[in-house]
Amino acid sequence: MRGSLVVAVSAALLAAALPTYAQAEPEPRPEQSITWSACADIEGLECGTFQAPFDWRTPADGRKITIAVSRLKPRGGEAKGSVLTNPGGPGGPGRTLPLLFAGRAKLVDAMEIIGIDPRGTGASTNTTCGGLDWMSVTDPRDRGRANTKLLYDAAELQATACQTRSGEFGKVVNTEQTVRDLDLLRQLLGREKVSWIGYSGGSWMGAYYATYFPDRVDKFVLDSNTDFTSTFQDIFDNFGYGFERRFRTDFLPWAAKYDSLYHLGTTGEQVRQIYETTRAKLAANPLPLDDGTVVDGVRLDLLLIRAQYSKQSFPPAAEALAWISQATTSDVKTLAAAPAALAQYPDASNATLFAIACNDTKFRHNRATLAAEAERLGKQFPLFGYYQVLAPCAFWDRPKLDLKTPTGKGVPPILMVQSVRDPATPLEGAQRAHRNFEGSRLLTVTDEGDHGVYGFGNGCVDDVVESFIVDGKVPTADLTCPGMPLPDPTAPAAAATRPLVGWPL
Repeated sequence: MRGSLVVAVSAALLAAALPTYAQAEPEPRPEQSITWSACADIEGLECGTFQAPFDWRTPADGRKITIAVSRLKPRGGEAKGSVLTNPGGPGGPGRTLPLLFAGRAKLVDAMEIIGIDPRGTGASTNTTCGGLDWMSVTDPRDRGRANTKLLYDAAELQATACQTRSGEFGKVVNTEQTVRDLDLLRQLLGREKVSWIGYSGGSWMGAYYATYFPDRVDKFVLDSNTDFTSTFQDIFDNFGYGFERRFRTDFLPWAAKYDSLYHLGTTGEQVRQIYETTRAKLAANPLPLDDGTVVDGVRLDLLLIRAQYSKQSFPPAAEALAWISQATTSDVKTLAAAPAALAQYPDASNATLFAIACNDTKFRHNRATLAAEAERLGKQFPLFGYYQVLAPCAFWDRPKLDLKTPTGKGVPPILMVQSVRDPATPLEGAQRAHRNFEGSRLLTVTDEGDHGVYGFGNGCVDDVVESFIVDGKVPTADLTCPGMPLPDPTAPAAAATRPLVGWPL
C-alpha cells in the first residue's frame, strides 16, 4: 500500500532541495551542559535538565528555572541533526513524545529526537492553579441567570487562583519566554540550527520560534495546525464547529455502524439522541462511581470531546457512552466496572495552558459578551460550543507583552500537515495560517479527522515528512495524501495506542 501512496504525492513534488540561507553569527558558548542518563520514568529514553533564566527580559538577576528534556539517540551513530518535538496544548508535557518516533527508522537512524517539558509543566518548573478546574463547576448549557453568574464567577476564580498560586512565575510563562528556552536548548545541543516536529499547540510554538529565530530554523514540520497567525482567543473560539463536524461526520455514524456491539442506535442521529438523553439524565442526577468519581453532563461531554482527537479513541468512548447510558437506567452494581476512559488529567498542564494563552492574548471579552458568544456558538455546535476554555482570560491581569507577528518572512520553507476534519484545529484555520505564512507548504490529508497525523501510521504522510526533514527535500507546491479508515472494533487485533497530542482537556 505504501508504494501507491507515495505515487499519490508524486516524487516530482519533492525534488527541490532546501535553499541555502545565510549563516548565523558565532554565538558565545553556554556556561552549562546537559548531563544525559537513562530516564528513571521513561523506558528507552535518556533524560536531563538545564537551567533557563526565570525571566529572559532580566536574565542578569540570576533567578533560574529548570527545564526537563529527553533524548532518543540515533540508531545510525552520529546524529545528522536534532529534532525538537512538542505535543501541543499549550502546556502539554513532551518528554515521552520521542517514543512515538521509535519505529520511524529513517528518522531515528539519522536524527536525535528531543522531548521537552516546556516551562510550567511536567518535570520542569511548574505552574499551578491549586487544582481548580472551573470547567467542571457547572453545566454551561444552563443559561439561566444564576447558573451563568456561577459560570463566570468560576472563570474569574480560575484566573485569580492561577495567578495567585503561580505567583511571579506565572507572569513569565508565555510564548516569547518559551521559544527563548528552546533556543537555549539548541545551543546546549551544540546545533547551529534545529528541526522541529510540533503538533497542535506545537504548531503555534514552532511558528513563533521560527519568527523569533529564523536563522536557526532547519526543517520545521507543523502538524494539526492552529491559525498561528491569529490569536489564541480566535483559535479556541473555533473549537465548537471543529468538534461538532468531527462528531457528526465521523463518530456518530461509526458508532451506529457497530450497533450490534454498542447498542447505541443504527443511525448517527439515534446515537446522538442517546447521548442527549443520557446527558440530560446526568445533568439532573449525576452518577456516582465506586472510586468517588461523579459523572455528570459535563464529564460526559469532555469524554466525547476528548475522543474526537483520534479514531483510536472511538471504541473506548463508545463503550463508555454505552455503559453510562445503561447506568442511568440500571442499578450500577449490576454493571461491569466503569471504563478506563473516565480518567483525570494533571493540573500543571491546565495551569500552563491558561498562563500561555492568557499572557499572550489581548482578550476582548467581558461577562456580557462571553455570555452572548456562548449562546450563539452553543446553539450551533452543542457538543462543545457552550464551553469557553479561555473565559478566565477575560479576568486575567495580563502583563505587558507584545509578541512578534508570524509572517514567514526570512524563514526557510516549513511543512504544514493537516487533516480535513481535525476537531481541535480545523482545516480553515490551518489554511489561513498557510496563506499568511510565506514559504509554507500545506500537506492536506483527505477523508481524515485525526488530530495528529505524522507518525501514526499514514505511510503517505510519513514519507513526505521524512523526505523533508531527513533528506531536506521541499515540496514544490501544496500536496495531498489520503486518510486512513476508521477502526473496526470487531476485529481480533488489539486496539492501537497512541500518545495524546493537542489540548490537554
